[in-house]
Amino acid sequence: MARKGCVLLNLTKISLKKIRDIFSFIKDPDDIFEVKLNDLKRIPSLTEKDIEKILSLRKSNVLDEELKAIEKNKIKVFDFFDSDYPSLLKEIACPPIVLYTKGKTELLNQILFAIVGTRRPTIYGITMAQNYAYKLASLGLVIVSGLAKGVDTMAHRGALRAGYTIAVLGSGLLNIYPKENKRLAEEIVEKGCLVSEFSLKEPPFKENFPRRNRIISGVSRGVLVIEAAEKSGALITAHLACEQNREVFALPGKVNSSLSRGTHLLIKEGAKLVDRLGDILEELNLNWEEIRKEENLSLNPQDPQEREIFDIITEDGRYLEEIILESKKSMEKVNKIILDLQLKGLIKELKPSYFARVK
Repeated sequence: MARKGCVLLNLTKISLKKIRDIFSFIKDPDDIFEVKLNDLKRIPSLTEKDIEKILSLRKSNVLDEELKAIEKNKIKVFDFFDSDYPSLLKEIACPPIVLYTKGKTELLNQILFAIVGTRRPTIYGITMAQNYAYKLASLGLVIVSGLAKGVDTMAHRGALRAGYTIAVLGSGLLNIYPKENKRLAEEIVEKGCLVSEFSLKEPPFKENFPRRNRIISGVSRGVLVIEAAEKSGALITAHLACEQNREVFALPGKVNSSLSRGTHLLIKEGAKLVDRLGDILEELNLNWEEIRKEENLSLNPQDPQEREIFDIITEDGRYLEEIILESKKSMEKVNKIILDLQLKGLIKELKPSYFARVK
């Protein structure tokens, strides 16, 4: 459990720089409950308004209510001084003073990789987000994203099919945003972890999301951007990753698509162009030989129905109509199986309704 002094200072919403100034002045975070007014005035960066916030919170029951809610909802809170605080996150310019977490918190110090992108992806973006998340998660990487609509949601879902995922929120853990992802958030608690630096009931204020983005990139070894317009928030995450000395990857798209402009801009700026899984694994300097062995083990589907459709599809390709006729299954059933095979990276659509095995 985080020190109460850290939780209190986080509740004040004083800037992280000023909180660091306070910590350089007091010996222990919990000393904030005892420090006197005149001593606080000796800290140059603190304004009268900042000091009033601290003194007011010390007198109120806001902290007690927050601590009770933390316990009631089985939230685990780390502060910057905890040994379990994510080690990579400590390296960034302004690490959060506290992290509210729920789920498998041990994942925070494993090999994390972020996938982000537009809230309004094309079918291509949806497929690629799930596909790369699934493949990377199946190899043991933990996929990080922001629980937003679109690419974020697809990345979380793809990861959950094969392994673990972490969702970093721009709101409090008791105020899931967007509301339609509440069920997904519950799934992530079971097979991953929710993370936020904001108090439990904090609304999703607009200014919270750039702060959330620095955590997404900060805990991760690298960031993959899948479909993003020129002014997409995903580009903020990518630029933060660059500032934090993380690897930045971008998936190319159609040259005439507005959702490719952001990713193509990143590639021009030096992001690694990704058109295969190995591009990511090699750049992260992971044990590629060992990973390739694991990857080869999954080149054939294990599910009998998937195997049947996979056997019909050749490396040269088959039309959807041919697959339906040969399998004697309904169009709805075949479409579902084909989508699953695409998400697993076993087949690809070469042209409309024409599918081939991935070589």
